[in-house]
Amino acid sequence: MLKGKCVVLGVTGSIAAYKIANLASALVKLGADVNVIMTKNATNFINPITFETLTSNKCLVDTFDRDFQFNVEHVALAKRADIFMVAPASANVIGKMAHGIADDMLTTTILAAKCKKLVSPAMNTNMFTNPIVQDNLETLKKYGFEIIQPASGYLACGDTGAGKMPEPEVLLQYILKEIAFEHDLNGKKVMITAGPTQEAIDPVRYISNHSTGKMGYAIARAAMLRGAEVTLVSGPVAIEPPMFVDVVNIKSAAEMADVVKSKAGEMDIIIKSAAVADYRPANVAAEKIKKKDGEAAAIELERTEDILSFLGANKKPGQFICGFSMETENMLENSKAKLKKKNVDMIVANNLRTAGAGFGTDTNVVTLITAENARELPIMSKDDVAQAILDEIVK
Repeated sequence: MLKGKCVVLGVTGSIAAYKIANLASALVKLGADVNVIMTKNATNFINPITFETLTSNKCLVDTFDRDFQFNVEHVALAKRADIFMVAPASANVIGKMAHGIADDMLTTTILAAKCKKLVSPAMNTNMFTNPIVQDNLETLKKYGFEIIQPASGYLACGDTGAGKMPEPEVLLQYILKEIAFEHDLNGKKVMITAGPTQEAIDPVRYISNHSTGKMGYAIARAAMLRGAEVTLVSGPVAIEPPMFVDVVNIKSAAEMADVVKSKAGEMDIIIKSAAVADYRPANVAAEKIKKKDGEAAAIELERTEDILSFLGANKKPGQFICGFSMETENMLENSKAKLKKKNVDMIVANNLRTAGAGFGTDTNVVTLITAENARELPIMSKDDVAQAILDEIVK
């Protein structure tokens, strides 16, 4: 995912410095060229050899170290960097960066870098909330730095409050958001529906289906990584929501329809991947569902609202609408008919008889159907399917 990308990690003097070893390792596994610059204070918390072993690159500490290839190293690395993250960032280094002080390898290199810069403050909560530190952070924002807000919790000093560096996985997501993919959806508003809906029969029972939401969540994350402003309208699922995505949780088809209708006019792209329950009880009042002669009374059903039909009938100029189709037979014919009937731009068709496709799997086998053609994809991870769907939409 990050092959060919150069990531520079600046590590300062904080107890959280040891966590950056996990971040460096994760980046290397994704194919990145990872270069670590440490302040001298940081070496009191973790040895540079750790980073050199993990990244296969020399860990830079001393500006005047001669034990590397002859060039102006801080300038050469600054030019190569695709992204520069300072984590953990101490109050001292934040102050230096904010005021252009370049007195060590880290501050000298970041001053020369023109790439995206991320700063993750980590310090005692009283230091973090000090107006001087907050002013310095605002100054960095003014100069284009992105500040990653620290987590709150029990700190190494014994205090409790803001100032804790986020976990390496969170920092990794910030990096991926910036450089994992080309931002060809930058400026686009994308809405995705995902997961099942639950149609209540009574306070205990409901009608639903086996949808896990994995495909919709994969599309939401992929669109975010490509620069889109993403709204994810999600039924009840057991998936951690993707970072940097606006998640709207719903339960019923009616709730999903209300959210979609209220936001559809703002969207450039709408992808309905949710497996909405086709029916809901018409007599949901508890007093109407009574047992007769020991047998449960029949539950009268009515169809839920057809969200995709609404979107197709109310499509605004330039808007792209994509729906999903789950078929057990005549997949291509039925999906083409659905494309035309619903007045949408693309149908992603699943054949539920195909191994590796459908609900609950980490893979999918789909056919992308537009008015012009139908392209069948091989079995792929749902993350790769999500990228393929977006590639087709961007085309």
